[in-house]
Amino acid sequence: MTEDAPARPDGAERVDASFSGADRPSATIYDTCIRCGLCLPSCPTYLETMTETSGPRGRISLIKAVGESRLDLRSAGFAEQMWQCLDCRACEAVCPSGVRYGQLVETARTQIRRAVASGEPPRKRAIRRLLLHTLFLRPRLMRTVANLLRFAQRTHLIALAGLAGLARAAKLAPRVSRSFFVAADQCFEAPTPQGVAFLHAGCIMPYAFAQVHRATVRMLQRGGLSVRVPRAQGCCGAIAVHAGDMDFARRLAKRNIEAFEASGADVYVVNAAGCGSALKEYRELFADDESWADRAATFSKRVRDVTEVLDALELPEPSRSIDATVTYQAPCHLVHAQRIANAPRRLLRRIPGLRLVEMSESALCCGSAGIYNLTEPEMADRLQRRKVDAIRATHATIVATANPGCAAQVAAGLRAAGTVATVKHVVELLDEAYG
Repeated sequence: MTEDAPARPDGAERVDASFSGADRPSATIYDTCIRCGLCLPSCPTYLETMTETSGPRGRISLIKAVGESRLDLRSAGFAEQMWQCLDCRACEAVCPSGVRYGQLVETARTQIRRAVASGEPPRKRAIRRLLLHTLFLRPRLMRTVANLLRFAQRTHLIALAGLAGLARAAKLAPRVSRSFFVAADQCFEAPTPQGVAFLHAGCIMPYAFAQVHRATVRMLQRGGLSVRVPRAQGCCGAIAVHAGDMDFARRLAKRNIEAFEASGADVYVVNAAGCGSALKEYRELFADDESWADRAATFSKRVRDVTEVLDALELPEPSRSIDATVTYQAPCHLVHAQRIANAPRRLLRRIPGLRLVEMSESALCCGSAGIYNLTEPEMADRLQRRKVDAIRATHATIVATANPGCAAQVAAGLRAAGTVATVKHVVELLDEAYG
């Protein structure tokens, strides 16, 4: 309980636990909500449950209640709703008051995590630290895990995952690439360089979507940008922020900021929408840190999604056609958080022969949301089926997207439904069209 927590208006006694310390939801933000309800039709969990507390307006009310000491931070209902949220930012995109809902949910989760840390079972705490702190901090360990997963997938030993309680993770896991694309200080020169791009390698992309990185390098070179892939970079920190561990996210963020500053690159290019959103929000992550605030803000201003970079470059006309019906699945953190909706579509329309067919609810979350499809399986499956139904209605043979989590979630859903459509990154299709 903090000394500066507001007194209850009815004079009743305060609850035992409210927000405290750093990274607390800001009253300035939650008091901005005018409870108009315009966010509700855009919220995936509300559309599935039609329950007020499962929508942004309801969750903001819960956060406000804790902030005003009318609800205990440790109450099961509060925690349930904070974790059920996908943090997809669809509500932010339609909010007339500009409520920064993502900041509220992410800091609320951080407060919950800190409040329950002391009572968390040692085994659960150890597993979480191993998966989050150890795996995402050490690229070599991530590479070892990727090698083991690739071996299991190709020898069909992955079928034994159920014996270890990992059946769901095995089902959702993307196919590990035959060869990896790991950050190792590579330099790819453009024929006639007009600038230098820093390519964000990330933590999953090098192993499961190496072909997307290679396609990204080739497309940036075609646009006149030389590409640098510094070894010193690492995970963007998005998973840590979503998991309520903002201190660890800052540790990861500092590594990327320093790597970019040392690279001499003009722009920091990302081909994973979730990573791009997190990287662009470093300025908020370090807003209260005087020694890093300016560096983080300068860094965030230089981050660009690969689709917005390619859309702005003077690319030559594609040399090949792709005779296929394609539908575009808009990643939440590209269309809602970064507000990039048209650039990927314009790039797809440049490809000769490609027929772009819009699906219904293209920007509605597919249920991936980082590791949400593992932590909230019931809701994730409902949203996955909803997305697959929308895709099947288009009769598309290719689903284009721009985020690895979306690609894995949609591909798993299509497999389960017996649909033969394939999932590709927008940049993969462009690279194919350019030969």
